[in-house]
This record gives sequence, structure tokens and C-alpha cells, in this order.
Amino acid sequence: MLEGVYCQGVYAPPTVRIVHSGHACNVEEERYTERVYTIREGETLELTCLVTGHPRPHIRWTKTAGSVSDRFQDTSVFNETLHIAKILRHQGGRYYCKAENGLGSPAIKSIRVDVYYLDDPVVTVHQSIGEAKEQFYYERTVFLRCVANSNPPVRYSWHRGRDVLSQGSDKGVEIYEPFFTQGETKILKLKNLRPKDYANYSCIASVRNVCGIPDRRVIFRLTNKTASPSIKLLVEDPIVVNPGQTVSLVCIATGGEPPPTLTWSSTSEKLPEKSVVKDGTLTLPAITSEDAGVYSCIASNNVGNPAKKSTTIIVRALKKGRFWITPDPYHNDDNIQIGREVKISCQVEATPPEELMFSWLKNGRALRSSERMVITQTDPDISPGTTNLDIIDLKFTDFGTYTCVASLRGGGIPEISIDVNISSTTVPPSLTVPRGKSPLVVREGETVELECLVSGKPKPIILWSRADKEVLMPDGSMQMESYDGVLRIVNVSREMTGSYRCQTSQYNGFNVKPREAVVELIVQYPPAVEPAWSEVRQGLNRPVAMSCRVLRAHPSRVLRYEWRLGSRLLHAGHFDTRDETEYTVRTLTREGYGEYTCDIINEAGAGRCTFLVTGKAFAPEFYYDTYSPLWQNRPRVYGFKLQWTQMNPDAVDRIMAYRLGIRQTGQQRWWEQEIPVEGPIQKGELITYNLTELIRPEAYEVRLTPITRFDIYPSSTITHPINSPSFFREFHCSFEEEPICMFTQDKNDNFDWTRQSAATRDTKYTPNTGPSGDHSGSKQGFYMYIETSRPRKEGEKARLLSPTFNVAPKNPYGITNPPAYCFGFYYHMYGKHIGTLNAFMKQKGQATSDASPVWSLTGNQGERWRQAKISIHPTSSFQVIFEGIRGPGIEGDIAIDDVTLEEGECPDPPSNRMY
Repeated sequence: MLEGVYCQGVYAPPTVRIVHSGHACNVEEERYTERVYTIREGETLELTCLVTGHPRPHIRWTKTAGSVSDRFQDTSVFNETLHIAKILRHQGGRYYCKAENGLGSPAIKSIRVDVYYLDDPVVTVHQSIGEAKEQFYYERTVFLRCVANSNPPVRYSWHRGRDVLSQGSDKGVEIYEPFFTQGETKILKLKNLRPKDYANYSCIASVRNVCGIPDRRVIFRLTNKTASPSIKLLVEDPIVVNPGQTVSLVCIATGGEPPPTLTWSSTSEKLPEKSVVKDGTLTLPAITSEDAGVYSCIASNNVGNPAKKSTTIIVRALKKGRFWITPDPYHNDDNIQIGREVKISCQVEATPPEELMFSWLKNGRALRSSERMVITQTDPDISPGTTNLDIIDLKFTDFGTYTCVASLRGGGIPEISIDVNISSTTVPPSLTVPRGKSPLVVREGETVELECLVSGKPKPIILWSRADKEVLMPDGSMQMESYDGVLRIVNVSREMTGSYRCQTSQYNGFNVKPREAVVELIVQYPPAVEPAWSEVRQGLNRPVAMSCRVLRAHPSRVLRYEWRLGSRLLHAGHFDTRDETEYTVRTLTREGYGEYTCDIINEAGAGRCTFLVTGKAFAPEFYYDTYSPLWQNRPRVYGFKLQWTQMNPDAVDRIMAYRLGIRQTGQQRWWEQEIPVEGPIQKGELITYNLTELIRPEAYEVRLTPITRFDIYPSSTITHPINSPSFFREFHCSFEEEPICMFTQDKNDNFDWTRQSAATRDTKYTPNTGPSGDHSGSKQGFYMYIETSRPRKEGEKARLLSPTFNVAPKNPYGITNPPAYCFGFYYHMYGKHIGTLNAFMKQKGQATSDASPVWSLTGNQGERWRQAKISIHPTSSFQVIFEGIRGPGIEGDIAIDDVTLEEGECPDPPSNRMY
């Protein structure tokens, strides 16, 4: 049923307020600017960002920790509620809620979350420096150090047996905190051990039960056998093994009281996943080169320093066999010649390097060092893993195949053999680029092969790199190797345009000055244009202008453009000096609606701008800040005030009506009707439609679609949930917002109530009266009060009227047993001149002067907030009224805060609870 459609301006920038639920221990103010939310580790953090503003603001939660900005590790949260289950200590910090809707500046509020925790304390025991290390003999001084991680700072206490130890209680005991760890640890010093000092010592860590965190205790038994740990490794150091073997490292404790705990660690911090630790023995099955490193056994019993023994595991390996030929260094010639010297070098990577052995063969037969065939092994510190064969005074009979064989002395690893051919055809390399292979022109996304022809024997490895700038190659390295001189690039991109250098390596070739060549690569790509997609909303008989602009393209010349509507060509041409093309529809017809495209074309392809020209109206914008949108009609029947504005109402033809759909949540069927609109809608006007006959306790979903004069296209639709009301259970006013919850000032009284917070209070306020904060203790929180300074006179009155509340009848035939409501509020009446605070209930049809008194209090009640609760029984819609009466002097300010109205009788006793 339509009960009325009316409009008013409502666009407003966002405001934001953070409220909390979850399991907070405490929420307090800090420095007038920030709220501090305290929570116990493991509990659930739930913060809700309450926003106002129209259009509906977008909300984003972010976090900073300390002075370092760190966005959420998972991500920022883009909804109203921030929920963290089982919160951890590192998740504490400052959380920000940011709301923005494009009007004014974004609204930002923050709250600091302080996570409280207390870990089990740890006691460590030490002797005086220079005293016996094995045992704590009689007449030794012992230090017991207690440490526990906590927030807030921990307090420690020591017990010996059942006796509490404190500073000065025992001459042989000293308790202190080291200066460099102030507040973090507590040391118990036992001077010159006495027989009674051999006992059970308890360290109790406490955070004084904040957040319900219990104290934690640890016990250490001190005896004359208490000793720091010692261990022994039953393995060699280092251990050299072959890949695939199983390695067991045995560690045993040889001393320590209490018995120490044995753990293993490695240089990589983390033990291999396949490792097994049992009773101090570390087993590494099927070992690989990646498992090599230093492994340490650590013994700890919290007495003295932990004991540590280490061993190194070396896994045998041979890899990367290479060779190079060096012509006679005494002649400036890169060629091999009869009668001159030539050197063949062979290199491998060996682990361990001291086990590496080389042997040389010529044409398959063993070769020994001689005066003309000199075999040497290079100094491992200069060129590790390298052997050289120097052929002095090269003869024709020396031509042949020389083989370098590398092996490890321990065996178990396959040998590496490298063949090098020395003959009249062994010549240094030359490098050229094939004709037609530079410059290379390709299109973006294709596969390209850059080629350098290498001649010579043997053919060396070719190294590719960028010649024009210091940038990475396609595989992410600075250089790429090629054995055939070809560099293959898949899915080439425009950033890869440039010069590429191919260069001979000394490896597997001649150790001579590198040969090099350059290949130019040109990557063509189609035009990048803007806008890629745009929606244009326009009414009939109006002009439409569209523009498509080129951002970049290669080649940038020889560009042409084509405008189309659907598949129909509208206009085509070539670019001159401009970088954009325009198309205008002078008068839009029904046939002119549709998808327009502009293709801008070069040799590499086309870039496309797409314009969807539509007569579809923009979506409405639901208004979420409606005051008291729900009301009771009849038993189990309620109404809802639906409000919205129309986004850009003049963009298309005039909106004649809205199609309203409504359905119960979870149901498939929509019920629809049209809401007619009289006259043009103005931008920012608030439209209201009252929904009636909604059934409790059902929830509903509403959708709204604007209909234009010609209704050419289905317009944009939005949906809005409606939850069944619980009348008055949710009414609560803390006066935090300027509208003060729709309370109004009586026009027939003597003066007005004033909204105020301690933070904004006038510095000239009257002392010895009025509150120092709102009822929660917040300096930032607001409350209402009467200012009794001059010119106010004794007996003058200020009245504050609540909004009107509807009564839910208990049966359809009228109200025979009036329903009960609990009316509550906090009051502050401090000062020697306090007058009277009255509360009234005014029912429908009554004059303010005829309202029924429901509560009254006179005189000074002390410097604190108290709570009042009164059961009321209205028979019709009603208001509550606060009346403050000025006393005999200026120290008579009366304040109220946190007004509530709840269905049902007040709890017994209704009580003036003190706060």
C-alpha cells in the first residue's frame, strides 16, 4: 500500500564511528584522540564501522602496527565488520576505518587494539663467573633468573617451598631486576649456598588477572647435583658420504642435572623434511647435495649455558665439466701452429675438492706427463678443480683427441670425461649475424629466434645479453647461454625491443679475446587506446559525442580508424597529426541506441574503444540513515519506510515511475507494483515510499527499478534487505551525533538543554558542578546538560522531548492490558545548588503540561553518574520528557546520558545503579 511519496535533499559526506562487540576486556580513551580496545589472546575481535552519509559510503579497514605501516597480511577488509577469530599477539595495533562516498573528505576513525597474554615463565640457573662449572658445590653463589613474555608487563614473585621470598627477608637471598632488562626479568641471588638453599623454588608470573589471565608458575628443584649439560657426538667431523646413503648422527648427554633435552639444528635453520629425530639421534635417509651442511646437537636444561656440538656433512658430487684451448701465449696469434705451444685446460666442480683426481688420455690411451706433454693441476685457491695439459713444440703427430677424466678418490660418483680435438682444423671462432636477421621485426605475443652464426672448431658456448641497457634477459638473468647460437624468446613483449649482444665464451672453445655481434629486435604492437569501454546514458532527441584516443602504438604511423554501430560502418579515415578521433550523433533516435566501436589500426593489429549508448536510467541509491524506519500496524504486522535518491536523474529521459519488487527472504517469487512519480526528480531529492502489511517475524528483500518515459531498456536495479522489527529493544541514544536521536527542545520552556563533551567544554566552565566525562568515562563522549550560570534564575525550566514511539497492541481489538516498557537513563547531579530533574510520559493527544510524571529527584547526588530505570505502561503512542529545573545558584548543572527504551518490565530492582 502506498502511503505517500515525498522528497527532500539528503546528499551528505560520510561520518564514521567504531563500535565493538566480541570479547573485549576493556575499552578506554587515550590522549583524547584514540580509543584503546583490550582483548585477551585467543578471543574473538569484532569491530563494526557505523557510517552515515549519502550515497552509501564505501568502507575499508586497514591496520598499522607501531610506527611501521603494515597493511593486513591477508588483505584489507572492505565491509563494515572486522572479524578476527582467535586473535594473536602480533595482530594488535591500530586499526583504521575509512568511509568515503565522493562527497567531501573521507571520514576516518581509529581504535588501538591491545592484545593481552602471559606465557609460561622460564627459570634459568647460573653460577658466579670463574667458579666451579660442573656442579654447584656448597658455598657457591647461584643466580636463578625468571623470564616470561607478557602484555601488560609481568610482575614476578619467588617462593622457596611454601615460603615467600622478598628482598630483606633472608640475608642469604637477594632479589633484583637487571638494569638492562628492567621489568622483563627477576633474578633471585643465593649467596654462599646453605643447606636450606637446596629446595624447590617457584617463580610466579602475574599480570594481576587483567582480562581474566591467571598467574603462571614454574618450579625448579635446586640440589647439590645441579649441573649444566655436557654432550658428546659419536660421529666424525666432517662426514663425507655419497648421494643416496642414509646418515645417522648420534648425540648423547654425558652430564647435566636436571637431565638435559637434546635438539638438532642445521645451517639452513630448518631440518630436512625427511629427517627423523629420536632419542638424540638424527637420521637423514637418501641424502642429497641439498642436505649438505653443518648440523648441531644442542643440550639444554636451563642450568648454565646450553651445550653445543657440531659436525659437517659433505655429499660427494661432480658437475659442470668444461674445457678451453689457449694458443701460444708468447705469440700474438689466436691460431694453433706447428712448432708452437698449446695448452688444454679442463675444469669441473667437485665436492669435496680435495678428493678430485684428473687423468689424461690421447686417442683413448693413458697419457703421462713428460718434457713435451706437461700435466699440471692448478692451485685450488686460484682456479679450483682445474687441470692443464701443455703441449710444447706442437708436432703433426700430436694431433688427435685428448680426453680429460675427472673422478673422486672416494668413488661412488660417476666420472666426467671431456674430449678435446686438436688438429689442423682446430681454429678459433668467428661470429656473424645471418643476412636478413637484423633488424628482426615481430609482433607482440609471437615467438622470435635471434641468431648468431658461429664458425670455428670447436664451437664455443654463446652468451646472450642486452647491448643497449643493463636489464634482465627474458629468463630473469643477466646472461643466457646457447650451444647453437640461437636465442629463442616465447611470447615476446614490447619491453623487449632493443639491441642484443651475442658473444663467444672461453668455455668449450678458445681462450682468446671474445668475438661478438649485435642483433636488433623491433617489437610491433597494436594501438593502446582509451577509453577501452564506456557507458553513455542519454535520452532521445539529444546529441551524443564519443572520442577515442591513441595512447601508444608501434609503428605509430600509418594509423587509420573505423567507427561502427554494431557491424554497420559509420565513418573511417586516417590520422594526421592528432592522436584522437571523434564521432557525434546529433540527434539520438531509438535506432541509435547500441554498442559503438572505434577500431584504431596499424600493421600489428587494432585497438578498440567501445561505447555502450543506452537510454537506461541509473540505479537508485537507497538511503540507509532513515530515522526509525519500522513501525507496528497490527499484531504481527509492521511497516517500513523505504527511502532513496535517484543517481543523475537528468542523464536520460524523465523517470515516470519505479517498479517495486518485494519478496520474503529465501523465497523465489517476487511481488511487483509500480510507484508513479509526479513531475521531474531533482538531483539529491529523497523519495519515500511506505511499505505496509509486512508480517512478523519474516524478513524481506526489496528491489527497485526506474522506468523512463519511453522505457526503452530495463533500467539499473538495486536491492535492499528489510529485517523484522523488535520494537524499542534497539532504541538507545548516547547523544554522540548532532541530531541527538530526534530529541527536540520544548518551545514553551525558559531555556534549552545543551549537548556537550568534556573535550569540547568551555575553559570558563563553572567548577564544582557537572560531569568530567560522559557516563562511560570518555572525555570525547557527549551528553546533554542544563547550564545554570547567569542569566538563568532559580526555578527556570528546560525541557527535552523524545521522538514519538508507537505502541504495539497485544490484540487486534484494542489495548485492554497496556504493554510495559522499561525507560532508562543515566543522570549526573553534582553541585551544592542542584535543583530538580523530572521525567514525564506524554501520550498521544496530551498537552506537554498534562504529561504524567514518572520519576523525580532533587538535590546534590555526588560527583558520579547513576542509572535510573522506570517501568511505564502507555496506552497509545507516546513521548518521554526530561525537565531540568534550575536551583538557587550557579553550581547546579544537571546532565543525562544513554537513554534507552526496551520492551517489557524493568528488572527488579529497577534500580539506581551507581557508576
